Amino acid sequence: MMGRFCWFLHHKEVRMHIEENNEYFASAMFNVHRATDLMFLEEKMLGEARSFSRKELEKTISSAPAHENNALIRMIEHELKLPWLARMDHLEHRKFIEEGVIMTAPCMAKASFSRSMSSPRKAALLKLAARAYTFRQSVYMSELEKLTRWSKETGLSGMGFGREKTTYCYFACAASISLPVNSDSRIIAAKCGILITVADDFYDMEGSLEELYLLTDAVKRWDGKSLKGHARTIFDALVDLVRDVVAKFSIEQRLDMAKLFQDLWYHTFESWMTEAKWSRSAHIASTDEYLQTGMTSIAAHVVVLMAACSMDPTLPLHTIKNCTDHTLTKLLMVSCRLLNDIQSYEKEEKDGKMNLVTLHMKDNAKDDINTSIVYVKEILERQKKDFIEHVLMDDICDMPKPLKQLHFGCLKTFQMFFNSSNGFDSEIEMIDAINKAIYLPLDIEIEESLSSPSPMPLKISNLNGTEKNFSTKKSTTLTLNATLNSQRFPSISWASPNIIAIQASAGPKFNLPKMSPKYCLI
Repeated sequence: MMGRFCWFLHHKEVRMHIEENNEYFASAMFNVHRATDLMFLEEKMLGEARSFSRKELEKTISSAPAHENNALIRMIEHELKLPWLARMDHLEHRKFIEEGVIMTAPCMAKASFSRSMSSPRKAALLKLAARAYTFRQSVYMSELEKLTRWSKETGLSGMGFGREKTTYCYFACAASISLPVNSDSRIIAAKCGILITVADDFYDMEGSLEELYLLTDAVKRWDGKSLKGHARTIFDALVDLVRDVVAKFSIEQRLDMAKLFQDLWYHTFESWMTEAKWSRSAHIASTDEYLQTGMTSIAAHVVVLMAACSMDPTLPLHTIKNCTDHTLTKLLMVSCRLLNDIQSYEKEEKDGKMNLVTLHMKDNAKDDINTSIVYVKEILERQKKDFIEHVLMDDICDMPKPLKQLHFGCLKTFQMFFNSSNGFDSEIEMIDAINKAIYLPLDIEIEESLSSPSPMPLKISNLNGTEKNFSTKKSTTLTLNATLNSQRFPSISWASPNIIAIQASAGPKFNLPKMSPKYCLI
């Protein structure tokens, strides 16, 4: 199959023809590039196909008239600008609705878009999609309000130090993937993110070593009577969170599940304690020692497993236990740690914390910081390819599909936050995305019969301590028209999710291999 997909790479004349007439093959190269997002470890030929298609797509964009309003060009720009794993499904839905594009095969991984649907049917589907999006926004606003109330009641949002990321954590849980549809699991995952952020900051910057020892020991014993101040606030919020999840299980399972969650959280707090001791003693850990601790302290596995249990309390205990040591979970933990390290090394070095980028540079005196970043990025790319293969291939990963989807959503969240900078720590970088995901109405005209109440305005109060209102009153109209420029770009037809076909009549004449009436790139 790989040879069939990439056959054109080994035909010099075909490659030259594509290069000389790249505007006629824009659709094909666009879909080749999209297909290579799902690249596994051993698929080196796909890497070559990705490089070739990207080069041709960049040429297509650079040669397109600046004034031309072309949907395909915009889709190509989006494809090249933002990696697939960094895209939030909810915001992708918004983009397609506003572009007037119908997705023909919605799934967890990839989908194609249709330009051949009749206008009345397409308009009806777009209206339905717009209504569904608006309804989701109303659900998200309600859940975020509930979550904000919990943050205040537990005291986590008023600690007076560190990062207050209630909205960020909820946005990530709600927007990353379409699943879970279960409201409880989104809220539980967001609560975990909030608690992890506050506790991590307490270990990094606020607590004394004595306070940290006491808190870690309290989590181990699951008894916070000796705690006070911030440590007690964190512990009480943790107990409240675990109690909420355990209560969803049958009475017979609750004791075992409580013990499992207590151990899970204890190992996480223990890893924060280890990092705090390293930081304050100037200890330089080995790479292996650092990664073993760092993949736990990032706490991605905690969020996933707590959300999974909230989504399906009927999951057998052995399934949850197996997940903690599962290859897919380990790949997630390492990938999330590396994503964080690549974008946070400057801040962490300044704070006296270890980071794989700076560790590699110290272990390899001849390497500069850029070489070390490339080294870590190469490790990360291998980990992500292996991760994607485990998510998509049932024969190598026996984890239940809903659990796989949660792992996948968690990696997308970290990729989104740490794609090109440390977006999680930024006060402003994510504001536009949060507005679009939760508050701002679609930039599209919907018939009155399908319209829903306008969302409320976004009010953010942690930007330099000031309160800011973002108006959502917008009456701009977007024409529902996804017709691409058929004179410049060949049309796409999909016989299956893995088959790309180009109309042979498009572009200059060329003697093509006799494979079918269409010029197939497979």
